[in-house]
Amino acid sequence: MNVVKGSVVKSTAGRDRGGYFVAVDVTDRFVTIADGKERKLSKPKRKNVRHISPTAHVIELSGMTDRKLKRLLRELEPEANEETITTGRE
Repeated sequence: MNVVKGSVVKSTAGRDRGGYFVAVDVTDRFVTIADGKERKLSKPKRKNVRHISPTAHVIELSGMTDRKLKRLLRELEPEANEETITTGRE
Protein backbone atom coordinates (compact mmCIF):
# COMPACT_ATOMS: atom_id res chain seq x y z
CA MET A 1 0.00 0.00 0.00
CA ASN A 2 1.52 3.30 -1.08
CA VAL A 3 0.36 5.92 1.40
CA VAL A 4 2.45 9.06 1.84
CA LYS A 5 1.99 12.12 4.01
CA GLY A 6 -0.80 14.22 2.49
CA SER A 7 -2.51 11.31 0.70
CA VAL A 8 -6.29 11.31 0.70
CA VAL A 9 -7.52 7.96 2.00
CA LYS A 10 -10.88 6.30 2.49
CA SER A 11 -11.60 4.42 5.70
CA THR A 12 -12.65 0.82 5.07
CA ALA A 13 -13.19 -0.35 8.66
CA GLY A 14 -14.37 1.03 11.97
CA ARG A 15 -16.97 3.60 12.96
CA ASP A 16 -15.57 6.05 10.42
CA ARG A 17 -15.94 3.54 7.53
CA GLY A 18 -16.64 5.25 4.21
CA GLY A 19 -15.21 8.60 5.29
CA TYR A 20 -12.43 10.45 3.52
CA PHE A 21 -9.36 11.60 5.46
CA VAL A 22 -5.87 12.93 4.83
CA ALA A 23 -2.79 11.06 6.07
CA VAL A 24 -1.01 13.35 8.53
CA ASP A 25 1.79 10.94 9.44
CA VAL A 26 2.80 7.53 8.09
CA THR A 27 4.76 4.74 9.79
CA ASP A 28 5.22 1.10 8.80
CA ARG A 29 1.91 -0.28 10.10
CA PHE A 30 -0.04 2.81 11.12
CA VAL A 31 -1.25 6.06 9.61
CA THR A 32 -2.56 9.04 11.53
CA ILE A 33 -5.54 10.58 9.75
CA ALA A 34 -7.57 13.78 10.08
CA ASP A 35 -10.64 15.18 8.36
CA GLY A 36 -10.89 18.66 9.90
CA LYS A 37 -14.30 17.93 11.42
CA GLU A 38 -14.41 14.93 13.74
CA ARG A 39 -10.63 14.46 13.74
CA LYS A 40 -8.76 17.75 13.84
CA LEU A 41 -5.22 18.20 12.56
CA SER A 42 -4.13 18.89 16.16
CA LYS A 43 -5.49 15.50 17.32
CA PRO A 44 -5.45 12.98 14.44
CA LYS A 45 -6.65 9.36 14.71
CA ARG A 46 -4.20 6.47 14.54
CA LYS A 47 -5.40 3.84 12.06
CA ASN A 48 -3.97 0.54 10.84
CA VAL A 49 -2.93 0.70 7.16
CA ARG A 50 -5.03 -2.41 6.49
CA HIS A 51 -8.14 -0.41 7.37
CA ILE A 52 -7.72 2.35 4.79
CA SER A 53 -7.75 2.56 1.02
CA PRO A 54 -5.61 5.21 -0.73
CA THR A 55 -7.03 7.44 -3.46
CA ALA A 56 -5.17 9.16 -6.28
CA HIS A 57 -5.31 12.58 -4.56
CA VAL A 58 -2.55 14.20 -2.49
CA ILE A 59 -2.98 17.41 -0.46
CA GLU A 60 -0.16 19.75 0.56
CA LEU A 61 -0.38 20.04 4.37
CA SER A 62 1.83 23.07 4.95
CA GLY A 63 -0.35 25.97 6.07
CA MET A 64 -3.43 23.74 6.19
CA THR A 65 -6.18 24.53 8.67
CA ASP A 66 -9.07 22.34 9.77
CA ARG A 67 -11.51 24.54 7.85
CA LYS A 68 -9.52 24.31 4.60
CA LEU A 69 -9.07 20.56 5.02
CA LYS A 70 -12.78 19.98 5.60
CA ARG A 71 -13.63 21.98 2.47
CA LEU A 72 -11.05 20.19 0.29
CA LEU A 73 -12.21 16.74 1.39
CA ARG A 74 -15.84 17.68 0.78
CA GLU A 75 -14.92 18.76 -2.78
CA LEU A 76 -12.93 15.57 -3.44
CA GLU A 77 -15.55 13.17 -2.06
CA PRO A 78 -17.96 13.30 -5.05
CA GLU A 79 -15.04 12.70 -7.45
CA ALA A 80 -13.95 9.65 -5.48
CA ASN A 81 -17.52 8.32 -5.40
CA GLU A 82 -17.76 8.65 -9.21
CA GLU A 83 -14.53 6.65 -9.59
CA THR A 84 -15.92 3.93 -7.34
CA ILE A 85 -19.18 3.76 -9.27
CA THR A 86 -17.55 3.50 -12.70
CA THR A 87 -14.97 0.91 -11.60
CA GLY A 88 -17.27 -0.97 -9.22
CA ARG A 89 -19.04 -4.27 -9.77
CA GLU A 90 -20.74 -4.38 -13.13
